Amino acid sequence: MNARAFLIVSACAVASLALAQQEAKQPQDPAPAKGKQGGQGGRQGRGNRKPPQDGIVKPSMEDTVKGAMYADNWFVLWINGKQVAVDSIDFLPHNVVSIDLLPEYPMTIAVLAKDNADPATGCEYGRQIGDGGFILRFGDGTVTDASWKAKCFMHGPIDRDTTNPKVRSEPLPKDWHAPGFDDSSWPDATEYSQERIDPKEPFFQHDFSGAKWIWTSDLDLDNTVVLRKRVEKPNWSPRWTTKPDLKPTAE
Repeated sequence: MNARAFLIVSACAVASLALAQQEAKQPQDPAPAKGKQGGQGGRQGRGNRKPPQDGIVKPSMEDTVKGAMYADNWFVLWINGKQVAVDSIDFLPHNVVSIDLLPEYPMTIAVLAKDNADPATGCEYGRQIGDGGFILRFGDGTVTDASWKAKCFMHGPIDRDTTNPKVRSEPLPKDWHAPGFDDSSWPDATEYSQERIDPKEPFFQHDFSGAKWIWTSDLDLDNTVVLRKRVEKPNWSPRWTTKPDLKPTAE
């Protein structure tokens, strides 16, 4: 390498080093806020909730719990006087209904459950006698067991007589699903083994650990039942400060 070429290379190296040192001193752009992209607002993460405005704290999905229910054959579920779930398949196949629930305690759960039974005869598939069954598990630890209340509102065929089948029924009482309804005189639910109920495949695809199958004392002939449970959680208070302004009914 001649002297002129050496001087040119050396000058380029010195210039590159000076430029690198200058860039290192420049302040770097701050990283975008978590949960945001391109400067646009995004979904807030667990540790990045927006500060409350005017003292308002809204609930989030992190405040909810999962729930799963299985009925033979059909049910409708009320919590604290609000209808929150209906079995979308009123006959077969038996299915598991899963929900997200925003719990508020004390929590009154009321379930209207029905076996597949002709309301005029109490039989199914012509002159056969069926059986019922219900199971529930919530992510907060709420499960079905013998501490629930259970009352029959349609029974048959009376005396298991399928030749001349008759039923005994009574109307549902007013506000049977309300938190203040008095069920203290109702019998406790009866627990049944999984072998007795014989659930179908969807049941085994969900977590029902700790929950028991329940019904009234007559699994075969009591075809329409109401199941109730009040769940207490002492010293519980909601993290959120808001209440819904809408009326969650179809009216």
